[in-house]
Amino acid sequence: MPLTLGQLATVLDLSCSRPELQISTITCDSRQVRPGALFVAYPGVSVDGHRYIPQALAAGASAVVGEQDLRLSVPYLRVEDGRWALGRLVAAWQGFPSRKMGVIGVTGTDGKTTTSNILHSILSAAGQNAGLITTVSARIGDQILDTGLHTTTPDAPDLQRYLGQMADAAVTWAILETTSHGLSQWRVAGTDYDIAVYTNVTHEHLDEHGDYAGYLAAKGRLLELLSEAQPKPGVPRVAVLNADDISYPWLRGYAVPRAVSYGIEQGDVRALDIGHDADGLRFTARWGQHRKVEIQTPLVGRFNIYNSLAAITVAFLLEIDDVAIRRGMAVMPGIPGRMERIERGQSFTAIVDFAHTPYALEAALQTARGMTNGRVIVVFGSAGLRDVAKRRLMGEIAGRLADLAIITAEDPRTEDLAAIISASAEACRVAGGTALTEPDRYRAMQLALRHARPGDVVIVCGKGHEQSMCFGDVEHPWDDRVALRHALDVYLGQASDPPPLVLPTFGFGD
Repeated sequence: MPLTLGQLATVLDLSCSRPELQISTITCDSRQVRPGALFVAYPGVSVDGHRYIPQALAAGASAVVGEQDLRLSVPYLRVEDGRWALGRLVAAWQGFPSRKMGVIGVTGTDGKTTTSNILHSILSAAGQNAGLITTVSARIGDQILDTGLHTTTPDAPDLQRYLGQMADAAVTWAILETTSHGLSQWRVAGTDYDIAVYTNVTHEHLDEHGDYAGYLAAKGRLLELLSEAQPKPGVPRVAVLNADDISYPWLRGYAVPRAVSYGIEQGDVRALDIGHDADGLRFTARWGQHRKVEIQTPLVGRFNIYNSLAAITVAFLLEIDDVAIRRGMAVMPGIPGRMERIERGQSFTAIVDFAHTPYALEAALQTARGMTNGRVIVVFGSAGLRDVAKRRLMGEIAGRLADLAIITAEDPRTEDLAAIISASAEACRVAGGTALTEPDRYRAMQLALRHARPGDVVIVCGKGHEQSMCFGDVEHPWDDRVALRHALDVYLGQASDPPPLVLPTFGFGD
């Protein structure tokens, strides 16, 4: 139902000169303005939306929200943060859908998507109508919607639209992967969280947040939103924290309605009697003396014990029965681009994984090491215009844990690709490893396959499920899984070059 400017101003704790004014739509894109629109302006990454206010007015905007002191021919609402205002406004436009269901926010550096999917599997096994929004997709009932290419948390209008669709579908619990960018850029403003789940907070996104303290502060915003949210009848309000992570003491300092911890070494909910092999994990999840569940899951790797514990802790809090927890864990489907095996009949194991941080790369290589008595060959890169320190850290990790590292492109953007690769390669060699360099990601995969012997593991890290790679300012279609399948087919003599997806580096140096 259309809202008036007065109703929308109230959402921002403001008053306005023309409260009766009917608003037809809300947008921050001047190209989408139509007569009666409310245009929201704020400084962006590369452009300032305030520059486009004249275009918005020419297109028929009836009112404007912005951060600058301006005098306009239409009502103008000045706010401290335009992104925050946009989130609140579009949430109101959708009728604050998050207030009509329980909302679980899952954040952390690594494991967000996996933990969110485990939760969805458990809740579905318990007969709950659960919705899910991750960097891979959105699930609303039987619908699976693509959430984009390099998307983190969706922008505020898309997020609230998804939540609105969930409310219409009578979803009882919405599971929302919540990134640091989504928090720091207020994409989640207007969302009432009930449960905040933390996986870990390690070395990542320092380009966005400045330093680790800034990154922690961005992550901590989820706990602030949890504390500020309107309570919902019968819905617990609690923070679920990783007691084994370095972030735990700092996050535990937040004033939240309730906090419950999990971990292997310590925590309220712990994993005991851990066993693992190539077919998955086995462990006992125990909460004190009153709750104990035997778990078997096809997920592999010690890091997935933590992801599983995070989800199981939420299930305990929601009083999900043991049978549903075991079933949800046992039928947990593979997650695209997360330790995903690519099988074409080769004599060695080939895997694609999203590991693009130092912590995740270390966990992936440790898991790969446990899957073979042969060698581990890793293909990875480091993104341009992102945290520069990662390049050295990831090189050192590959040098310690892989038998051979092949370092290649991963979204170089406008940076010099050769310099990025060189930084990781040098660190790998200093750490005692063997590093080869190949700027083209497909050719790097082929190089890894040529070095592979029967029984080895070849693991391609960094892109996972993503569907593009950025060179300069252009996103080129790309999928590691498609590329690795084709490289394996060429290796086995079942196909020939060129691959179905070609990057600007293909043929470089040929």
